Amino acid sequence: MPAVADPANLYSETVAGKLSPAVEGSLPRVYVPNRRANTVSVIDPATMQVVDTFRVGRNPQHVVPSWDLRTLWVANNAEGRTDGSLTPIDPWTGKAGPAIPVDDPYNIYWSPDGRSAIIVAEEHKRLDFRDPQTMRLQYSIATPRCGGINHADFAIDGSFALFTCEFDGAVTKIDLVNRAVVGTLTLSPYFARPDVVAQLAALEKKKSQLITTQQVIVQEAPELGGAICTSRGMPQDIRISPDGRTFFVADMLADGVHVVDGASFRQIGFIPTGIGAHGLYPSRDGRSLYVANRGTNKMIGRRHGKGSVSVIDFATRKVIRTWPIPGGGSPDMGNVSADGKYLWLSGRFDDEVYRIETTSGAVDKVKVGREPHGLTVWPQPGRYSLGHTGNLR
Repeated sequence: MPAVADPANLYSETVAGKLSPAVEGSLPRVYVPNRRANTVSVIDPATMQVVDTFRVGRNPQHVVPSWDLRTLWVANNAEGRTDGSLTPIDPWTGKAGPAIPVDDPYNIYWSPDGRSAIIVAEEHKRLDFRDPQTMRLQYSIATPRCGGINHADFAIDGSFALFTCEFDGAVTKIDLVNRAVVGTLTLSPYFARPDVVAQLAALEKKKSQLITTQQVIVQEAPELGGAICTSRGMPQDIRISPDGRTFFVADMLADGVHVVDGASFRQIGFIPTGIGAHGLYPSRDGRSLYVANRGTNKMIGRRHGKGSVSVIDFATRKVIRTWPIPGGGSPDMGNVSADGKYLWLSGRFDDEVYRIETTSGAVDKVKVGREPHGLTVWPQPGRYSLGHTGNLR
């Protein structure tokens, strides 16, 4: 793994304008995978127009920069089928190449040394390590206690990674040196209340007696301050703090962000943000974390929901700003522009993309295909990519 340039800020090499020679000449574009349309929309950020649309494999989920920054991979996981694939995009031409068959690629990450593509096989509860060029299988790590494994971030020294378990309300820790699962941690907004956690565990066994509302189980508990969520959460995106000590985990049922200490692997905080907390993106100066609140707790939401973006200060772990999507929306996944001036997010249930100014929160919208998901902005600053829509360092 390349040496960390600044141990106090592992995002020091992704500041505005610090582009690698590896991306020189790349077209400035926003690549948007449209999950239900099986296409990718290509936006020119200078004109705010869709300049190209091309077909890819079934159910494209994320557009992922390669470790060496020379290819963008579209992860087509073909939900419930066996014809998953990866489609390469040449960032200098913006054109797609022939797809490579790969089983269940919901998301893609890269080993910190760049020697393996980590294919997140969500349906199989498995991580498949593959050759980063040919995608031939090298080895796998089973994660049987991590239902809905999907998003990840890596320790500052690359020795381990935390993956979120969407359907088990947890995160799992993977030892990348010994290629093994270290453990799985269930997350809860009530992490600091052992009495509440114990009650929730007991109530999990009695769901037939509880009230079900929009996939959330609630129990009237006056002694705990009113109705409380007793079902497990649904962790989504995860990002590490600039000092490499803590991980922030968005939870779309808990409507906020869990804070986990990486070394001890225990929860140390919870930050309420907004309805359906989903995507997480550090600012270019490494001081703030943008949280895309999708506006619904449902996996399939309605148009014009109560979507918003919360801004968390890394140092204080407090929300310092909240920007609603005008007219409603469903901000999901994306990334920050190379100059740091804009946050680009897909509008998952509104078939649009949002460009959000990072000083004022002003929003511009671009119509794209059906159900846009993990878009990427390209190029981005950084020396190498660890995956997802641009987890660069």
